[in-house]
Amino acid sequence: GIFLKGYQALDTSRYIDTVVFDKTGTVTEGALSVTQAYSDDDAQLSDERLLVLAGAVESASEHAVGSAIVAAVDEADRLEVTDFRAEPGRGVVGTVDGHRVTVGSPRWVSQSVDDAGGVIPAATARRRRDAEAKGETVIYVAVDGRLSGLIAVADTVKSSAAPAIAALQAAGMRTVLLTGDNSGAAHAVAVEVGITDVIAEVLPDAKVDAIRELQEAGHSVAMVGDGINDGPALATADLGVAIGRGTDVAIGAADVVLVRDDLRAAPAALSLARATQRTI
Repeated sequence: GIFLKGYQALDTSRYIDTVVFDKTGTVTEGALSVTQAYSDDDAQLSDERLLVLAGAVESASEHAVGSAIVAAVDEADRLEVTDFRAEPGRGVVGTVDGHRVTVGSPRWVSQSVDDAGGVIPAATARRRRDAEAKGETVIYVAVDGRLSGLIAVADTVKSSAAPAIAALQAAGMRTVLLTGDNSGAAHAVAVEVGITDVIAEVLPDAKVDAIRELQEAGHSVAMVGDGINDGPALATADLGVAIGRGTDVAIGAADVVLVRDDLRAAPAALSLARATQRTI
């Protein structure tokens, strides 16, 4: 279940000392589900209405978080979106039922609200902290330039993640979690699987910069990922490792493909490649 694209992947594997993991869909299952939708009292929207508006905008998105939000809306309640625009790594915006709706990362949505002279309601900020402390991913929703509430989604960690991390660390390798998700959720997942180094709230383009910084510090880096956003980072790393069920972009950019969706194949691939080099 391990596919190496030629001798270069085989040769590079023996120098790897740092393994960087994407979070969603790599360390976690990527099967997100909505845990709560909360509308601030001053927004004059019900929780259900907030979810419907956010789901309408996200229906035009391809992001895993967006898919989870859309799935949480009853089909009979779904609305159409116009003037849709996606900001990679940040969020989406569109017009729904006459309202301008912005859905995305707390940092990005907060900035758009600040630009409009708005404020962050204390209750919304508190709910965000509580959700992130549990490892959930929080999405802010702004309606007509006002932060109206949030939606929290949760993921589950792959059962193979902790054993894979332990095997890599036992072999003397440093492990790093690299994600665009919020710091709270990222650290919660890192603690669960045993990763000590976390680089969070990173935009897709900045993932490449993070890999380069590790390389410039003298490390030989392997990157493990599965998504479209991981393609450039996989190509930049000394060794790109793609999960077999990942996107075509990720698989095309990688040097090693793990055909089975089991992260224990990552340390196995490096171990087998090194054993092959010793035999040669």
